[in-house]
Amino acid sequence: MNRRIFGIETEYGLMCASLNGGTPPLDPEESAQQLFTPVLEKNRSTNTFLANGARLYLDVGAHPEYATAECDELKDLITNDRAGDATFAQMAMELNSDLQQKGIEGRIHLFKNNVDSEGNSFGCHENYLVRRRRDYRARIESLVPFFVSRQILVGAGYIARTDVGCHFEISQRANQMWDAVSSASTRSRPMINTRDEPHGDAELYRRMHVIVGDSNISDSTSALKVGMTEAVLNCLEDGVRFKNFELDNPIIAIRKVSRDLSGSAVINLASGTTASALEIQTSVYEQVIDHYRTNGWFADLDPIRLYVFDLWERALKGLSNHSLDNLATEIDWIAKKRLLDRYQDRLGVGLDDPRIARLDLAWHDITDAGLRASLEKSAGLKKLVSDDEITTAISIPPQTTRAKLRGDFVAAAMDAHRDYMVDWMNLRLITAEGSQTVLLKDPFVSVDERVDSLMEELER
Repeated sequence: MNRRIFGIETEYGLMCASLNGGTPPLDPEESAQQLFTPVLEKNRSTNTFLANGARLYLDVGAHPEYATAECDELKDLITNDRAGDATFAQMAMELNSDLQQKGIEGRIHLFKNNVDSEGNSFGCHENYLVRRRRDYRARIESLVPFFVSRQILVGAGYIARTDVGCHFEISQRANQMWDAVSSASTRSRPMINTRDEPHGDAELYRRMHVIVGDSNISDSTSALKVGMTEAVLNCLEDGVRFKNFELDNPIIAIRKVSRDLSGSAVINLASGTTASALEIQTSVYEQVIDHYRTNGWFADLDPIRLYVFDLWERALKGLSNHSLDNLATEIDWIAKKRLLDRYQDRLGVGLDDPRIARLDLAWHDITDAGLRASLEKSAGLKKLVSDDEITTAISIPPQTTRAKLRGDFVAAAMDAHRDYMVDWMNLRLITAEGSQTVLLKDPFVSVDERVDSLMEELER
């Protein structure tokens, strides 16, 4: 079983809410600019790499964005992703304090979701390093049914508002997809983007860029989303040919799946037959389990990956048996729906009530006004990483990938007050005599003598 690099890019929703019920004192563009003012002053740019190996930047459309460092362990990924939430939450807290001191009656909120009240969409992109092969396109196209049906396990939950009322759906991204596989990212918004940017040795690797997934609040759903996909890729690269569930129309299928909370919606296949999302996911799971057992791979799995397989199985069984209560602390859309249902019952209102809309936003709010911390403290949401581990991950990169080299260099250059530039593959120290650059083509390498020399140069 190959080691694999993966990462998550998250675009956050942003709002400055009025504290007196009036017009918000800052629009999204102004809010974003003020949020990033300290970043701009410190780094002379709103696009910067951090000491933990991650990238933090202001994306088009006033969306704060955080891309995790390269990880090859699921726990590192979950922790580094949570460090991004914590970093932005701290930035929001500092800006809110500044607004209060200036007498501005507004409060900044950041949302880890994918659709705003105006229908604008922003993404959560998964990245998986795959080995370069001539049949890459055919292989990823064979995974479209997996990604279309995967939402029944890892969707974030969504209140869809229509002319005839509101209803709950599984996925926030399903209605935003307009293609299955494409090199475009915004014009057609495909489920899998094929733009060839490996961020590594292009002769050996490609980067599978998955943009169909929802942003997840719970650690367990985030781990399941990436862990199950990693397992599928491990099997695919080892020669497994998954059962053919080629879809007649992936766009119609993904919307239909999102609207059926039972996972049993009938999807038309290209063969003229039909299948449900639950049937597709169960078939994939059974083939993955069989291949892992046959090859003895379970013996090499860490606790988080073993937990993913356990949750994957329990979630499929829960959907099959129409018994979701046991999943209500681990699967995002189920946990969110349970919370909304309870408040609807308590208030005697429907999903269209403004109080339910505010609760929906609070679910996704990563600032101290959000619900996640209290839900995790009360065991309403399962937590896989500790607060101490998250705090450490804000400044310390994963130790087993190229991210360690980048993060350590950034931290040392900042401490030494030296000019530098970095991206995913390059470390550059800028001096009066010119610049020294180290190209890091192997994302699996965490020790490099050239970087050691560059670090020594920082101390001179």
